[in-house]
Amino acid sequence: MLHSLSKINVFALALVLSTIVFTGCKDDDDSPIPFPDTKVYDLESVADPNIEGTATFVRVDARTTSVTIVLTGTPTGGVHPAHIHANTAAEGGPIVISLNSVDGTTGTSTTIIQEDDSGNPVTFEDLMEYDGHLNVHLSEDQLDVIVAQGDIGQNELTGKAKRYELEEAAVPGISGTVLFEERRNGEALATISLEGTPEGGVHPAHIHENSAEEGGGIVYTFNPVNGTTGMSMSNVAELDDGTPFGYKDVLKYDGHVNVHLSPEQLDVIVAQGDIGVNAD
Repeated sequence: MLHSLSKINVFALALVLSTIVFTGCKDDDDSPIPFPDTKVYDLESVADPNIEGTATFVRVDARTTSVTIVLTGTPTGGVHPAHIHANTAAEGGPIVISLNSVDGTTGTSTTIIQEDDSGNPVTFEDLMEYDGHLNVHLSEDQLDVIVAQGDIGQNELTGKAKRYELEEAAVPGISGTVLFEERRNGEALATISLEGTPEGGVHPAHIHENSAEEGGGIVYTFNPVNGTTGMSMSNVAELDDGTPFGYKDVLKYDGHVNVHLSPEQLDVIVAQGDIGVNAD
């Protein structure tokens, strides 16, 4: 897949470079940058495990950015709307910049950006620092179905991560992990992955004070674990009381994670594990 994506990206970049030359000939006041800055973000599969790819941001000039989406696995004849949204993918957020739809036959789309949907100027530098994510949707009539997705700008992951085990508790057979991944802005993406959760279940999850053996109050609330998939993804930026709380804070925190049976049965813990200083 990487080989085919790289060939398409080279072709897309060549188109952008040719546009730069043409723009430079037309407007001497908007001189092109000889070696445009480029940033590639991964777009992970969501609703369809066969669809994934990249979004390549290229600085064309001081006011203009090209965004090229390249996906594999899209259906022939499909038309897939794409947008830049506010906030992280785990949080979700409104559409801020509408992109050209991805052609299902080729798996590609290219959009030239100079402003957001409200008419505010947007530069390459703005996008590199933006608190946002990019979604590719199934169709115009099914925007709630996301086929590929990726965090961009300050929400990009640095590659640093810490995984903690979640052992089975009151319900035999349910166990897994919670993975914290550092973002460039210092926040964290938390992914809970469990095996053995019942189909259709909704399992609240929290960070609690103290070790699991001691027990303690709730300080952070994750998005609930989906029993069908066994998954939950949350953005960790602050505790429930508003206290700043990012990736580095997780690593030194005196706490533990509980996953509960249901919103009505928080006293029944199905999986549990120490984090931070209690897991060292």
